Amino acid sequence: MKLNQLRDNPGAKKIHTRLAGVPPRAWQDLGPRRQGAKARAGVSIHGFEGGQMPLYMRLPKRGFHNRFANDFAVINLGRIQTAIDAGKLRGKETLTEADLHAAGLISHGRNGVRLLAKGEFKTKLNFEVAGASRSAIAAVEKLGGSVRRVSRKSST
Repeated sequence: MKLNQLRDNPGAKKIHTRLAGVPPRAWQDLGPRRQGAKARAGVSIHGFEGGQMPLYMRLPKRGFHNRFANDFAVINLGRIQTAIDAGKLRGKETLTEADLHAAGLISHGRNGVRLLAKGEFKTKLNFEVAGASRSAIAAVEKLGGSVRRVSRKSST
C-alpha cells in the first residue's frame, strides 16, 4: 500500500455545517427554513419583477381557450392526391392516420385526422379518419370510395 492509496473508512468523516458563530439555541432559526425566498440560493419568485407590475399582468388577454376542444390534424383531399401522384402514398384499399403520418402529410393531432375537401381528388379510396366535412365525404363517395369515422380518445 502506498501513501496516495490511503483513505478513511466510509462514513468516518462527517461534513460540518458552519453556523456563523451563533449559539446552539438559535440554530433552529438559521438556514433556509425561516429565511424566506432569499435564503434559497438561486431561487426567486417566478414572474416577480421587484414590485413593478409583471409582464404577464401588463399584456392584454384576448379570446377564450377551450381546454376540452378536440385537436385534429387537418388535411385536404388535394394534398392526398398530390402525395399519391408523387408516389409518397400508395392508393391502397384503406388509408388510415398511420399511413398519412408515414407519408409525412400530417405531424400532430391528439384526437385524430379531419378530412377536408379543398383541392382536386380523383382516386378511389376508403378512409378511416376521426372526422370529415360533408363536402369531403361527398367527393370521396362520388368516386366510389368511403369515409369511416374512427374515434380516438384524447391523451389529456
